[in-house]
Amino acid sequence: MQLLLGDLTRMSRFWSERKQTGYEAASKDFDPKDLDLSIVGRSFMITGANSGIGKAAATAIAKKGGTVHMVCRNKDKAEDARAVIVNESGNTEVYIHIVDISETRKVWEFAEAFKKQYPSLNVLINNAGCMVHKREVNTEGLERNFATNTMGVYVLTQTLTPLLQKSQDPRVIIVSSGGMLVQKLRADDLQSEKGYFDGVMVYAQTKRQQVVLTQQWAKANPAVHFSVMHPGWVDTPAVSRSMPQFHQMMGERLRSIEQGADTVVWLALSRAAARTCSGQFFQDRKPVPAHLPLAWTHSSTAEIQRFMTQLEILARAVQSQPDAEFKDPLGPSTPQFV
Repeated sequence: MQLLLGDLTRMSRFWSERKQTGYEAASKDFDPKDLDLSIVGRSFMITGANSGIGKAAATAIAKKGGTVHMVCRNKDKAEDARAVIVNESGNTEVYIHIVDISETRKVWEFAEAFKKQYPSLNVLINNAGCMVHKREVNTEGLERNFATNTMGVYVLTQTLTPLLQKSQDPRVIIVSSGGMLVQKLRADDLQSEKGYFDGVMVYAQTKRQQVVLTQQWAKANPAVHFSVMHPGWVDTPAVSRSMPQFHQMMGERLRSIEQGADTVVWLALSRAAARTCSGQFFQDRKPVPAHLPLAWTHSSTAEIQRFMTQLEILARAVQSQPDAEFKDPLGPSTPQFV
């Protein structure tokens, strides 16, 4: 834990995350015209949309006229967030779907049902994530950090890709973390079963996995624009709760939630983002290296292939479980919307 906190401190310096030299300095180069557009008629799915970066992104998108599908775990919190988003944006095309992204089969069932009910989806924003400090498993026996941050993203994106491919200007954005810079893909221990379990390191490993996934998806699906991003170190309840020492250490240097969400919104909406190469890692609206200088974190082709094969095997195992008859988690027609 202390080692990774030290690594995070060095990374925060590397990314120039001081309050006045981080986001503010970068934003001076932003083109305000990039987000001067209407997105009426375009649909956006955002996981973890009831708080933090997800809620800020949902609000910004709703203000521009987009249809927002909020995928949230807690119904009460989702309803409260939706009320705020609708009130601030004046846009009522904001819908709630209650799904726990850590429960892999439920994610698959939801995505399958969504494909049947909706003719298109323009943008998928994989924002939901977790940092669990004690090893625990989900219903399918998958380690919780891995199940949420990797398998949930994998299954949701894989299942919805055919729907995205049928849509105009389709995009997938993954909210990762700079913590992945201190991790090399561990294709031989995806669920952190070996050695001492450190939740912060496990979280960082899953964020490295997200970067690798994005790169591989971009190669396999040229019709969809994929991107993964680091929001900077943001003052969110999740950071305060999961990494209290780091949160206290960074103090006022932490970014606001809106600043953390800025690149998510830019990647989701702007024409400029669509012109960038698919599969890149972004911060502050620019592609940045996915590895620190002279880093040891690069993976071989064989390691990446082993990683992708394991995800596919795990996904198929979950989908083929005979223990439950398929039920439409969206429910009948429109009542699932709040």
